[in-house]
Amino acid sequence: MTVTLDQIQAPIASDMAEFEKKFRQSMQSKQLLLDKIMGYIVKRKGKQIRPMFVFFTAKISGPQPEGPLPEASFRGAALIELLHTATLVHDDVVDESNYRRGFFSINALWKNKIAVLVGDYLLSKGLLLSLENDDYELLKIVSNAVKELSEGELLQIEKARRLDITEDVYFDIIRQKTASLIASCCAVGASSAGADKETVERARLFGEKVGMAFQIKDDLFDFGTAEIGKPVGIDIKEKKMTLPLIHALSQADWLTKRRVIFNVKNNDGRKDRVQAVIEFVKQSGGLDYAIRVMERYRDEALAILHTFPASASRESLEQLINYTIERNH
Repeated sequence: MTVTLDQIQAPIASDMAEFEKKFRQSMQSKQLLLDKIMGYIVKRKGKQIRPMFVFFTAKISGPQPEGPLPEASFRGAALIELLHTATLVHDDVVDESNYRRGFFSINALWKNKIAVLVGDYLLSKGLLLSLENDDYELLKIVSNAVKELSEGELLQIEKARRLDITEDVYFDIIRQKTASLIASCCAVGASSAGADKETVERARLFGEKVGMAFQIKDDLFDFGTAEIGKPVGIDIKEKKMTLPLIHALSQADWLTKRRVIFNVKNNDGRKDRVQAVIEFVKQSGGLDYAIRVMERYRDEALAILHTFPASASRESLEQLINYTIERNH
């Protein structure tokens, strides 16, 4: 039986409701245009997976796994959401993207200049939230994640020009771009609950492994499966080298490799060329290989999780990992 996100969230449902209220308050501004845009950002929130990782990790790392969450955990989750939202707003400007999660992006509605300023505003809101409450350790963790995220994006752009990404480089990119954020959620959760350095590092490593599995799952969507439906090929159209394709190319002879790379480089959105790349990856075992790697990261994450005491929150975290790996969208 598939567990829903609401069922997973059950042990922290009241905390999530309280967080939503606090987060909405932290987004308010006296400046009318800013307040309007902040209201729009709050309205289009996603599944709230990041605050869930913060709260569950805080519970399993603290002295009372089923006790109330400290105020620092709410501030830590808000800090992550503020800084992460800032990077997404700036991302949409860089990518000239008009949509995010089915909503119009900020730049589509209010133009680039306002979107960049809104990103700056969110960033400063997060910094002030931490500094006003002396949450220096939390600020250090999250600032480091934002630095990693930027480095990962730049590394991907640098490598994408030549399409010569090796597996090692790919892992570096996704560790920085995706895994660093989930790792920081878990480290913030543990730190906000007063855990020692060793426990915070264990929580961070747990989150990193989950993030790696999460991104590989995302990459698999591009190729489609029986459950997901027809492949989308967006990464291929954008000339992004992901694990299934990198592995398939590493197994191919020189001529095949040249032909496939030509199709990726010169696809111009042409369905036949994108489809040819997808078929090549499937036939070369690229998908099966990526699934095995994803499952390895998941198993490593679960092994770390099981070093924490058993509790309802630990069980929910386990379900949350499986949810991120088994999701079909």
